[in-house]
Amino acid sequence: MGFYSKHIVPRLIDKMCGTPAMQQGRDAVAAGLSGTVLEIGFGSGLNIKSYAPEIELVYAVEPALTARKIAVPRIAASPIPIQYAGLHGETVALDDNSCDGALCTFTLCTIPGVEQALAELRRVLKPGGKFHFLEHGLAPDTKTQTWQRRLDPLEKRLADGCHLTRDPVELVKAAGFELEFVHSEYTKGPKPWVFITFGQAINAK
Repeated sequence: MGFYSKHIVPRLIDKMCGTPAMQQGRDAVAAGLSGTVLEIGFGSGLNIKSYAPEIELVYAVEPALTARKIAVPRIAASPIPIQYAGLHGETVALDDNSCDGALCTFTLCTIPGVEQALAELRRVLKPGGKFHFLEHGLAPDTKTQTWQRRLDPLEKRLADGCHLTRDPVELVKAAGFELEFVHSEYTKGPKPWVFITFGQAINAK
């Protein structure tokens, strides 16, 4: 991991993904979770202030050490205890059926082994456990898709592995989750980056 990926990208993500508009989406996606929750792609802790009071404990998975450092004061100020449970979503250091819910925001686009990470989510979620996600991804219209595919190699280099062409809904379905709710729309900004999906799914074991 080079200097740019290690030190610059986490700080850029913290600024770009910490806007008021982004916070509204985080508030919506975190609502309805309770008990013990696993968050993959915890990042710099931007979701902490969106956690519902019904959440009793959060297990966080995050590979970027700089993001973890940025998160330190946010974790310290959180009324909900937060414990790290590994560096990578592909290998979560938790027992089977140990979590009531799971959360990820703008993470499935970047995880190298995204299928394995979703399999790990299913493993640690209890039967009937909730998985809430907020992601950008593959647009529905052909013109935007064409640009996403053109820009994807550059995006992966500049954003440390982020893909513009992953379809979060299809990934979640393929992992065996049962979708309960999905809402997708374009938000403000260049179309290849702003097709956003908010989803809720159940671990129907």
